[in-house]
Formats: sequence, structure tokens, C-alpha cells
Amino acid sequence: MKKIIYLFAFIFVLTSCGDDPFSKVKSENVKSAAVRDNTPFKYPVMSFDRKVHDFGTIDDGVPQETVFSYTNTGEAPLVISDIKSTCGCTVPQDWSRAPLLPGESSKFTVKFNGKGANRTTKTVTINANTQNGSESVRIIAFINKSTSASKPTGSVIQ
Repeated sequence: MKKIIYLFAFIFVLTSCGDDPFSKVKSENVKSAAVRDNTPFKYPVMSFDRKVHDFGTIDDGVPQETVFSYTNTGEAPLVISDIKSTCGCTVPQDWSRAPLLPGESSKFTVKFNGKGANRTTKTVTINANTQNGSESVRIIAFINKSTSASKPTGSVIQ
């Protein structure tokens, strides 16, 4: 009985395939696909006014802010999907999610809480539809640690 079922299944598979699948391919579609696939793709290009901003020497705990400007120097609309920083102390904001046409410019703000000690570098990553998929800018600062020692307040129990 199993052999009969297998035989019918085999015959069904052979007859259900019908024509050669390649016979259904249209030659004009193959030609247009070949032209499409061999045409270089045009990407947007983000050109920044600067890739690094140095705040110089700042005091510990003093917030800082800078603006990065950029222009789409490519041949396709630029779309930014996200802007992130390497830590929570650096916050990118005020960036447009609307497509930026070739030749147009825009900007975003980076706020840094100014806390830490010594030299610090933070990277901001821009996820966009550029050829690399992401671009980055950096902020740098030398933070002077607070020199006043904190003293306990209130009474001390002995």
C-alpha cells in the first residue's frame, strides 16, 4: 500500500510541474533588469562643516553645546533615520527626519553635560542612507575636575 501511495505522489509531482519554468521568463524583462543592475546607484553624501568640535578646557559640571551643519552633496535625497551618541552624557537633538534634497543643508545640536575629568572624546553616529550607512562626528573637551573638596553637611554622630 505504501508503494502505491509513493507512486501516486511521484506521478503527481511530475505532472504538476507542467511547463519548463524558464519558458515563462520574458526577454524584455531580462533586458531591462540587466540595464537596471548595471547602472551605478546614486547615493546621498553628507558633507559636514567640521567633523570634530573641540570645546577646549571646561570646568567640571558646566554643560556645553555645539551645532554641526551638513549639506547633501550627493545625487539622491538624504534621509537620516537616527542620531546616537556613545554615552548618555552627550545628547544629539533637533535633527530633521525629512528627506534632504541634493544641495540642501541642515543641522543638529549636540549637548554635552560637561562632567568628568581630563581629556574626553565622545562620538556621535548618524545613521543615514549614505553609501556607508552611517557617518560620525566627534566632540572633544579637557575637563578641569572641581578643586573644592565636598564637605559633609549636618552634625556628625560619634
